[in-house]
Amino acid sequence: MLELVVIVSAGVLCGALNAIAGGGTFVTLPVLIWIGIPPVVANATATTMAVPGYIASVWAYHRDIRAEGVLRLGTIIMIAAVGGILGAVLLIVTSPKAFLTLVPWLLLTATLLFAFAPRLQKLSEGGTIGTRSTAMSVAVLVSATTYGGYFNGGLGIIMLAALALQGYRNIHGMNGLKNLLASILSTLSVATFMTADLIAWEAAIPMATANVCGAYATSLFVRSMTRTDILRGVIIGIGAVMTVVFFIA
Repeated sequence: MLELVVIVSAGVLCGALNAIAGGGTFVTLPVLIWIGIPPVVANATATTMAVPGYIASVWAYHRDIRAEGVLRLGTIIMIAAVGGILGAVLLIVTSPKAFLTLVPWLLLTATLLFAFAPRLQKLSEGGTIGTRSTAMSVAVLVSATTYGGYFNGGLGIIMLAALALQGYRNIHGMNGLKNLLASILSTLSVATFMTADLIAWEAAIPMATANVCGAYATSLFVRSMTRTDILRGVIIGIGAVMTVVFFIA
């Protein structure tokens, strides 16, 4: 019973964090390891249980996503599909330890890029560091989604940074697109993990159910916020905390 309470609580908190900026895996992964699931299986399970929450957040943000009509939906799906599969294959065939040494540096870079993207774009020629239709933009998103397919932790802040560098400014639209990309790549990652039997379903199902509740409720609350500067500050704060946690872990 204690394990079930902890699993459900972690699922709700994970959904809430992912709806804002990401970082939900930092709650669920330690819990899954604590109940005795091996680390690699726990990582795959944490990605699995996050999928329904991402989808719930996408629905809550569907109007904001529709308003961001620069990248066509088909392009987003293709980019997320490629990145999700690449990342999942990397997790299966390589040792996570080597990659995890890069995680805090990736998170630090992503947090700084998200925080200073508006200034960097003003300093760059033409006011942008790249457009939403160039090969560079696709490469950035493929890199972000590959990271997410391999290791879901911190995916949100990395994706928000990638979107910010491409000129996106509406924080609600960015959150919606971030969750859309995350739901697609995570679904394909889970399909890949299933072929390798890396998912602990007995923990994933109750955690995923709780995750949906936390994600949808938080998405509706965040979407109602008019002070987007405060929301940006919260996102940057979450990214900073996640970075510190991974540096000292």
